[in-house]
Amino acid sequence: MKTRTEHDLLGNKEVPMDAYYGVQTLRAIENFGGISGFQIGMYPNYVKALAMVKWAAARANCELGTLSKEIADAITAACEEIIAGKLHDQFPVDMLQGGAGTSTNMNINEVVANRALELMGHQKGEYQYCHPNNHVNLSQSTNDAYPTSFHLAIVLSNRELVDEVKRLVEAFRRKAKEFENVLKMGRTQLQDAVPMTLGQEFEAYAYTLEENIARFNEAAKLFLTENMGATAIGTGINSEPGYAELCAQELRIISGEEFVLAPNLIAATPDTGACVSYSSELKRFCTQLSKICNDLRLLSSGPRCGLREINLPPMQPGSSIMPGKVNPVIPEVVNQVCFRVIGNDTTVMMAAEAGQLELNVMEPVIVYALLNSQRMLTKVMDRLRVLCVDGITANAEHCKEMVMHSIGIVTALNPTLGYENSSRIAKRALQENRSVYDLVLEEGLLTKAELDDLLRPELMIKPKKFYHKK
Repeated sequence: MKTRTEHDLLGNKEVPMDAYYGVQTLRAIENFGGISGFQIGMYPNYVKALAMVKWAAARANCELGTLSKEIADAITAACEEIIAGKLHDQFPVDMLQGGAGTSTNMNINEVVANRALELMGHQKGEYQYCHPNNHVNLSQSTNDAYPTSFHLAIVLSNRELVDEVKRLVEAFRRKAKEFENVLKMGRTQLQDAVPMTLGQEFEAYAYTLEENIARFNEAAKLFLTENMGATAIGTGINSEPGYAELCAQELRIISGEEFVLAPNLIAATPDTGACVSYSSELKRFCTQLSKICNDLRLLSSGPRCGLREINLPPMQPGSSIMPGKVNPVIPEVVNQVCFRVIGNDTTVMMAAEAGQLELNVMEPVIVYALLNSQRMLTKVMDRLRVLCVDGITANAEHCKEMVMHSIGIVTALNPTLGYENSSRIAKRALQENRSVYDLVLEEGLLTKAELDDLLRPELMIKPKKFYHKK
């Protein structure tokens, strides 16, 4: 393999000739490669965000006269290619890394520098014409470029997450409409409660998920405060006056997001409060989504000896020993993703607390946890919608039969018969294995016409006027 010689503080190393990354990226591969198994290049929004930050910095530096137009144009052209999806395979650094993100920052610096060199007619590694530190990282530190980049990456990934939530909500809502006339028994504490429709149950799932959309978007807005121009610790050392404001302006242009410069850069540089808030919203959503998947597994349990109110699409054979068994594998994998996201929230909380003085060196694990949670949730919600929810069918007759044979329908008679009569009827029905309907008629508590009126399905699923039996 052909190589080129590059050097850094620690000495010389041979870098693959065709690599756009350089010596510091190579050291990061040797130090951290394979630790998490997830590389920066596996997160397209993260790579794009890194390039957007370097684009904004180059434009701001050019406007201030600290970077020549030729070099600035080459840097921005290289960044535009990366934003368009090119060279993402040149980001092999593991997401988990020591150094508070320095390896990530140098990875983007080197890739941009080497691509810019090519665009200017030079060879990779001829850093005298465009240097990763002197030019691409001009007026920056890892401590402002890195957090600003992952802030933007989380905002970009939040868009995709929210879009998938919306699609899942609509899928549940379509099923709610489809099942609006399917009468079934509601349950509390896994015991028969009162009648409802399957449509009402699925509409509740849709509403539960939908309310998270606004919460995600509000939490994501916290990431729109950035600290470019803070450089090392927030004092702005090695940056030109006015650079921070110009960089924020350029970042708004390239990202399309309403980024604002933090009012106190020293406070903003180690602060990870936005990460804690957003992670908490992810955890909240997962507790709700996982509960819904638990419900789908319960409602489809059987097919002969369970609740059997709904049927989930069969996706694969369910057993290596039990012929004919089909398991609810899609809700199960959603449960597992939710467990991972909830665990990631604990990671984010602990890492945020571990910050010290003017920097939080644990930011890489925060970034990994949040981007990983967003990606897993986005992907698994798509699978849940397409492979499960869209194909759910109802066992309408079975649902209705369970309602009519349930002791729980006595609740609908309680306002008319009174609690004592209703309790006695319920007890007899349970002990004698008879229906509430037959026992009410047998005791002469209501006429058949009165009973049929009170037990009309449409009257048992919403508030109504009732009368007392004299």
